Amino acid sequence: MAKILVADDEQKIREVIREYSEFNGHEVTEAADGMAAVGLCKMNDFDLVIMDIMMPKLDGYSACKEIRKISDVPIIMLSARSEEYDKLFGFELGIDDYVVKPFSPKELMARVNAVLSRRSASQPQQPQTMKFEGLEINIPARTVTIDGEKVELTPKEYDLLFYLVENKNIALSRDKLLSDIWGYDFFGDDRTIDTHIKNLRNNLGKYRDYIVTLRGVGYKFEA
Repeated sequence: MAKILVADDEQKIREVIREYSEFNGHEVTEAADGMAAVGLCKMNDFDLVIMDIMMPKLDGYSACKEIRKISDVPIIMLSARSEEYDKLFGFELGIDDYVVKPFSPKELMARVNAVLSRRSASQPQQPQTMKFEGLEINIPARTVTIDGEKVELTPKEYDLLFYLVENKNIALSRDKLLSDIWGYDFFGDDRTIDTHIKNLRNNLGKYRDYIVTLRGVGYKFEA
């Protein structure tokens, strides 16, 4: 199952895409304009975005630019315009496919599944569970256990721990952590990182020392 964001100002089109997507086992979130689509991408981890070009508040091209600042989620662009220039411009912005309206819902789903398959094949396969002594971390399931006991973390603490583990033994600056986890538009300072690291270490208990402080730089997960 994939989490799909459908952004189109035409409700009927959103409903058709939702119906076919859910029939294919996917979960769908809707947005009626480009600004709403960008906001949802900042708050959620989608597996795919299907987005119309002509939308109010923020057009699809502009929304794509903003999304690309924070995410490399695959994007399929919808448009009533079939000119080569429009397609090329979309691909230059980083979209993964371009579908001209009116379209066949079955063809769109075939393109969706093809993009998702390519995405899955291109990503390195992480082991389901990573173990560091008695600390077990399952990123796909978003679970953390210590000596067999499940630990409850806040959403951002999960994100921070998983990011550190995925980049284990790599020095990560506070700015890097802020931009990749909180987003480029975060209004705050690096004390946010320090506070979350402190809380995360407290939750990890005797395994807190896996998170190493790099003075003047940031942090790393040392394994």
